[in-house]
Amino acid sequence: MTTILVHYHEIALKRGNRPLFLRRLAQNLVRATSDLGPVKVDQLTGRLVLEFDDAIPPEAIQDRVGRVFGVANFSCARRVPSTLHAIKTAIAEAIKGESPASFRVTARRAFASFPMTSTDLNRELGAFIQAQTGWRVDLTRPELNVHVEVLPEETFVYTKKLPGPGGLPVGVSGRVAALMSGGIDSPVAAWRMMKRGCRVVFVHFHSVPYLSSASKDKAMALARLLTRYQYASRLYLVPFGEIQREVVLASPPPLRIVLYRRLMVRIAERIARSERCQAVVTGESLGQVASQTLENLSRLSEVATMPILRPLIGMDKEEISAQARAIGSFEISIEPDQDCCQLFVPKHPSTRTTPEQVEKAEVSLDIEGLVARGVAEAEWKEYQFPEGPVAPDLGGPAALGPSI
Repeated sequence: MTTILVHYHEIALKRGNRPLFLRRLAQNLVRATSDLGPVKVDQLTGRLVLEFDDAIPPEAIQDRVGRVFGVANFSCARRVPSTLHAIKTAIAEAIKGESPASFRVTARRAFASFPMTSTDLNRELGAFIQAQTGWRVDLTRPELNVHVEVLPEETFVYTKKLPGPGGLPVGVSGRVAALMSGGIDSPVAAWRMMKRGCRVVFVHFHSVPYLSSASKDKAMALARLLTRYQYASRLYLVPFGEIQREVVLASPPPLRIVLYRRLMVRIAERIARSERCQAVVTGESLGQVASQTLENLSRLSEVATMPILRPLIGMDKEEISAQARAIGSFEISIEPDQDCCQLFVPKHPSTRTTPEQVEKAEVSLDIEGLVARGVAEAEWKEYQFPEGPVAPDLGGPAALGPSI
C-alpha cells in the first residue's frame, strides 16, 4: 500500500470542535482522491493516515492531497511496528537510491513508554545511517532529513515533507456567495474564502448580447478550476445588459458604476439567501479602481442586509496576481474579454459618491423590479470534481432560473 501521512495545524487548536473539523477533513481527502481508487483513512493522534493501492501513481495522490484545505503538510511514508529493528529496516529502504552530501534524523517519540527518548533515538538512528552510508551529519542544513514519528502501535518513516495549503477544511465555516467577474481578483477572493472553510457559490454578471460571451466563458472556466478545491460548485450567470440600459437611461453618467455595483450586490444577496449563504464575497481591493474607494465601497455596503466580505481589501495587484498564478487562475483571467462593467462606462466615474447622490439617482429606477428581473433571468450550472453525479454538498438546485 502507498501510505500518505497528513499533518494539520490550525485544526489542532479547535479543542471541542476538533472532531467535527477532522471528520470534514477526512471526507474532503476521500472526495479529492475518489476517482484514483479506494482509500482507507485512519485518524491517529495529531495526524491522518491515507492508504492507497500501490498501482496508483504517488504523484497523482500528492497532487490531489496538496490542494485539500486543512492539510498543513503531508508525506509519502513507510508504516512499520514501533520496534527499533523495524524502524531501521524502514530507514534503510527509505534512503535507498539517495546520495546526499549530508543528512540528519528528526525523530519524535509520541508516547513515553517507548524505551528510548527522542534524543537517544536520533543518535541511534543517525549512527545507523552513517555506518550504512558514510554520509556526513549536518543538524542545521542537511540535504536529506530522515523523519521518524514513533506512535504507540506503529512508526512512520519518511524523507520528504510536502506543503499543503493550510487553512480549514471546506464545509466547516458555512456558505458564501462570491461575485465573480472574469478578472484576476475575484477568483482569488473566492479561493481565500474556501481556505477559511467556506463553501462558495459563484455569481457572474454578463452583458450578452450587448457584449460577447467571452466573460461568461471565462467565468465557467474559473468555476471549473476552483471546483478542484471545493469538489462541488454552482455558478449563477446573471444577464445584466438590459438592467444596465435602464440605469443609463435614468441616471447621471458619473454614478453609473456605483449604481451597477449596488444592483449587483442586491441581486447576489437574493441569490445568496436562496442558497442558504450567510455572506456575499467580492474581490475588491481598496483604491484599486474608481468603484473601490472607501466612499464608493461604503455605498455598496449600505444596500446589503448580510455581511459583505472583502478578503483582498488590503492586498495590491502584484500580491493578488502572485496568488492567482499559484492557484492556476491567472492565465484564464488574463484572456481578453468584455466585462459587463465596460458597457456604458462613463469617461469620468465618480470616486467619492455620497449617500444623497445615489439615493436621488435611484428614485428614478425601479430597484425592486430590476433586482427581481436579474434573479428571475439567472441561469445556473453545476460542477463536480472529480467528475461524477451531483454531490450532496450542493443541496437541491435553487428555485432561481433554469440550469444550463
